[in-house]
Amino acid sequence: MTTPTPHPPGSAGGTRTRSRRGPVVGLATVAALLLSACTGVTYGETQLPAPKVTSSTPAAPATPVTCTSPTQSYDPLPSLPASSDITDRTVRTILQRGHLVVGVSADTYLFGARDPFTSRIEGFDIDIARAVAASLLGDASKVQFRVITAADRIDVLKNREVDMVARNMTMTCSRWQEIAFSAEYYHSGQKLLVAKDPSGKVPSTTLEDLAGKKVCAPRGTSTLEKLRSVQGVEAVPAADHTGCLVLFQQGKADAITGDDTVLAGLAAQDPYTVVTSAPPMTDEPYGLGFHRDDVYLVRYVNRVLADLKADGRWKAIYNRWLADTLGPAPAPPVGVHGRAAR
Repeated sequence: MTTPTPHPPGSAGGTRTRSRRGPVVGLATVAALLLSACTGVTYGETQLPAPKVTSSTPAAPATPVTCTSPTQSYDPLPSLPASSDITDRTVRTILQRGHLVVGVSADTYLFGARDPFTSRIEGFDIDIARAVAASLLGDASKVQFRVITAADRIDVLKNREVDMVARNMTMTCSRWQEIAFSAEYYHSGQKLLVAKDPSGKVPSTTLEDLAGKKVCAPRGTSTLEKLRSVQGVEAVPAADHTGCLVLFQQGKADAITGDDTVLAGLAAQDPYTVVTSAPPMTDEPYGLGFHRDDVYLVRYVNRVLADLKADGRWKAIYNRWLADTLGPAPAPPVGVHGRAAR
């Protein structure tokens, strides 16, 4: 068996010795198969099928939502109330059921991914969801995870199949028309993954620096469309970001672009890659998703998030999952509140 060696020095994504990286390609490919096999599966502490949540309010005609700032959410509760003092019907349903039902990813490494050895779903989003369960139900294990795709996120909330979605979802005004969001809990942005410099220096490579190079992005994404608009860069499409990593390892792509959260997971799978230090090309504020009528639950969770940010737990969660690939925890995003209830 040969031993993988670091890429030789050169420009970002330059020529690399691929024949000696077989073990890394194999790991990424196996990980891709294991993670992709999770889609549509429900995992939880009790391993029960995710129940459909009973509506806490009568169905009402959809009304337009005024939105001038997609990151503006409802005011947090002044403090966390005792369970016995909560009268909101949605929260009472959760308390009586005994666990929180959360829609998550199982294939976003470091944010929400299934550990192939333990079958447990782990990551930044998962720890945030457990913090909500711990506050609401007194036990971080009282949460049931339902694995969903990115395309499922809105529908499972509108149909009340989950109580909350924690799946790296960008807050937008158009989405506020259909669902509600917590305050921003993570700020992401589109960045680049390139070959690691053997010196250990993190490159500040930008898309414009990659003229004449091949850059990969998943098909059917706004990321790929943006990539195609950059003059001199050859866009290389793949089915998903893990597919991009395989192409990168095979020498068919010189760099990969996507949200820094996704790229951090790829870098963790391939020790010869690094996320560049260049500023993000886009802003992607992540919010936890809720049914549009569950204003009280959003206000409760906003209190939990505010406390996590204030007492250092948010930074601890960040450092646990993301610091190795994205650097030490930044200041947590400041929650923007004051949205008027519908």
